[in-house]
Amino acid sequence: MESNSLSPNELANKSGQVISLLDENLEQIKTSDLHVVETCPLLAPIEVKAELPITPAIAKVVSSARARIRNILNGSDQRLLVVVGPCSIHDVKAAHEYAEKLAKFRDEVSDALEIVMRVYFEKPRTTIGWKGLINDPHLNGTFDINYGIHMARQLLLDVAKLGLPSATELLDPIVPQYLADLISWTAIGARTTESQTHREMSSGLSMPVGFKNGTDGGIDVAINAMLSARQPHRFLGVSNEGRSSIVTTSGNPDGHIVLRGGKQGPNYDKTHVDAIANRLRDRKLLPYMMVDCSHDNSGQDYNLQPTVLQDISEQVREGSKNIVGIMLESHLNRGKQPLKDLAKLEYGKSITDGCINFETTVDVLTDLVNSVRSARL
Repeated sequence: MESNSLSPNELANKSGQVISLLDENLEQIKTSDLHVVETCPLLAPIEVKAELPITPAIAKVVSSARARIRNILNGSDQRLLVVVGPCSIHDVKAAHEYAEKLAKFRDEVSDALEIVMRVYFEKPRTTIGWKGLINDPHLNGTFDINYGIHMARQLLLDVAKLGLPSATELLDPIVPQYLADLISWTAIGARTTESQTHREMSSGLSMPVGFKNGTDGGIDVAINAMLSARQPHRFLGVSNEGRSSIVTTSGNPDGHIVLRGGKQGPNYDKTHVDAIANRLRDRKLLPYMMVDCSHDNSGQDYNLQPTVLQDISEQVREGSKNIVGIMLESHLNRGKQPLKDLAKLEYGKSITDGCINFETTVDVLTDLVNSVRSARL
């Protein structure tokens, strides 16, 4: 029987032919951008800021709010921090109207609450969906990101002109170079609290940062994020001129936990709050925290946010010092609507998570004001 195997010499010749063929066609072998369709230039942060500059008056609004928030978070200011507003911004006209209403209410209760408007431009997605105003400002899949950045910065400037500070969630690590100078408080979401990239980014941010507990309800991931963000870091980033850079930070001492519940249920009740306060003390951290009235604390049902806040108000009324702030998803109108037909979108209603309406917001926050006034002031 004849053998089909090659002799050593024949095998060597065959291998040489294959290598020679690869060498000849090397320029035709593509190993990068196999799934990239297009790369478009992004305006440099310095260009956007030059077109939409921060003024001394606006800088004072941002900076003074940051200082007051720090004092609340470290216990030296007995008021409560309230981050309230739409789940996400998709209509700047409605956002302006909401901001005007909130600014007026803020002035009326400033002795008890430090109200900061929730102005969220980026939305993390478990699978797919609208990613926010910066990513898709026209809501139609055109992804005009340069325009989205302009819209976001202009809205932040407009809100600050009302004397109203802004809060947001920073998701993409490049975005802070465009917007962070106008933000007084920032959240790192449950999906990104464990991310090294977001911990590094937080270590260089100029405002207090709230780290949400994990989606499973775990607290240690947020505590570890706080501890990590307090340390100096070196990482890759983008300069104000838009160049890829090595960023060196000094660490951010103003990190804190935001309780948002988890898969096992809510974690805003007194039993959870006391246990988490003790856990913070064990890690040599101040025993103060914020509570997100939405997400898993309300079972993903916006109608239950007032119930959560009522419990918090009662804890404050009974003398609890551990809760120093709350988050509330609120819009002009209640509920949410699908993003299908732009012509049929209802004005002032969320296209992401459901929100309570503004009238309900005033009612529940007024109860919180009364609790703070009776127990702390």
